[in-house]
Amino acid sequence: MIRILFFAGLRERLHTAELELPADHIATAGDIITDLSQRGPAWAEAFSGGAPVMVAINQTMARPASKVVDGDEVAFFPPVTGG
Repeated sequence: MIRILFFAGLRERLHTAELELPADHIATAGDIITDLSQRGPAWAEAFSGGAPVMVAINQTMARPASKVVDGDEVAFFPPVTGG
């Protein structure tokens, strides 16, 4: 299983902080994004819309093409700004 975490506005928008996906059909973070975007309108808007989403795998910043394996933790969050 792959543990998926959602932070900040994504967590609030999707009404969930985490979920698990079976690793058998997932090879990359992009595969997870595709899976999540098919879960309904709010999910499609969050992951297929124009708003950018950042991804981390095992607490390291990643890209959609980054490999994911069974047991990984994948986190999604909106870009943050500092000041």
